[in-house]
Amino acid sequence: MEKIIDENKQGEFLTLDAKEGNTKKLFIESYGCAMNFSDSEIVASILANEGYNTTQHLEDADLVLVNTCSIRDKAEQTVRKRLEKYNAVKKINPKMKVGVLGCMAERLKSKFLEEEKIVDLVVGPDAYKDLPNLLNDVDEGRDAINVILSKEETYGDISPVRLLSNGVTAFVSITRGCDNMCTFCVVPFTRGRERSRDPQSILEEVNDLWNKGFKEITLLGQNVDSYLWYGGGLKKDFDKASDIQKATAVSFANLLELCAKAQPKMRIRFSTSNPQDMTMDVVKTMAKYQNICNYIHLPVQSGSNRILKEMNRQHTREEYFELIDNIKQIIPDCAISQDMIVGFPTETEEDHQDTLSLMNHVKYDFGYMFAYSERPGTMAERKMEDDVPHETKKRRLAEIVALQQEHSHYRTKQFLGQVVEVLIEKPSKKSDAHWSGRNQQSTVTVFPKENYKVGDFVNVKVTDCTSATLIGEAIGYSENN
Repeated sequence: MEKIIDENKQGEFLTLDAKEGNTKKLFIESYGCAMNFSDSEIVASILANEGYNTTQHLEDADLVLVNTCSIRDKAEQTVRKRLEKYNAVKKINPKMKVGVLGCMAERLKSKFLEEEKIVDLVVGPDAYKDLPNLLNDVDEGRDAINVILSKEETYGDISPVRLLSNGVTAFVSITRGCDNMCTFCVVPFTRGRERSRDPQSILEEVNDLWNKGFKEITLLGQNVDSYLWYGGGLKKDFDKASDIQKATAVSFANLLELCAKAQPKMRIRFSTSNPQDMTMDVVKTMAKYQNICNYIHLPVQSGSNRILKEMNRQHTREEYFELIDNIKQIIPDCAISQDMIVGFPTETEEDHQDTLSLMNHVKYDFGYMFAYSERPGTMAERKMEDDVPHETKKRRLAEIVALQQEHSHYRTKQFLGQVVEVLIEKPSKKSDAHWSGRNQQSTVTVFPKENYKVGDFVNVKVTDCTSATLIGEAIGYSENN
């Protein structure tokens, strides 16, 4: 899952309702993909049982944790700048402990303790249950590091706390790791092999969220379409499973259906999909159940077959077009978003034009576009020269972003005059007099507040739009309310 949520803002200050009797304070920030934010909820739950309540005030913290991303160098530099801020606070409060979690911790391992003297503990994505032991190691003056990748850990037995929650939307993790060895990506090295979570534990979490008033979930994984439960074990070992295990195996399409049927009034989204693994069974399941949103995040990375091969993407341009066309045939109003990497090694102007032409064919609703950033340890870093000049990357990225804005506006204009169902999530950033939510296609929609409240499903007639937002007027509650 390559998407960066927002590495330019100052992380996310996560809060948790105080647990009675807890006296220590935890300050935790998350950077990167949605999986990191979901993992932070797991960490806060583990530490709540160790006497920690979360705080939004860094200066008050006994323990400061930053959950990190390694997808681009810029993300890592953002974390190092935050550590400088922690260092300034630690000089005032020397008893404060500082820990680094997540992908950056996994990539740098013990090197982090050497490079960042302020850091007391380093914990990889599969080792969060070891946090209590590691904190004891710090107290006793030992190096505290656990970055061992697991072949089994899914945290399916941990009930995540909901941090900074609006009480309406929540993440539900269903898989961990990735087996797709894209040459540009560090995820297989920082999060390990693919393994799926027991569907029963997923359904229990979904039902619990509904009972607590949540109205929408997003099923999360580096590659959700690779979800496969046959009683435990890695996906790659499925061929060794017994006939009974194979006959009763749960695929991602099966899991989607189970969730949709378990809570028919709860909206269901999922992210991220991989073109090589997405099947029409998934799309047909989406079409069958009204509460599964008509939106797919489907990273393509490049429109050039030559570059796709260099990236070790297991799909061609033509296969991607066929997939898009099949999705649109089954769900005509399905929104599609993209991830795109610009300036991958050896990318020529012809390759760049192929990417632009692919975008013109698909006309994505929105996307996440980045200039290539060489990541240590990846095949691209080991075998390829980062030979596309910075200015060329910058110019090509600007062209892709401009084209995406054009296509995004084209897509939002298609909603003009239509009535869309919107789940109210929060007040609009630009006006306290307006609500903000998303429609089925994940397009942000704003409208006057009137007497509606957060968590309501509202029918909104679209009267205007920008390239990113629908603007309208509420005409009443939806049937789903």
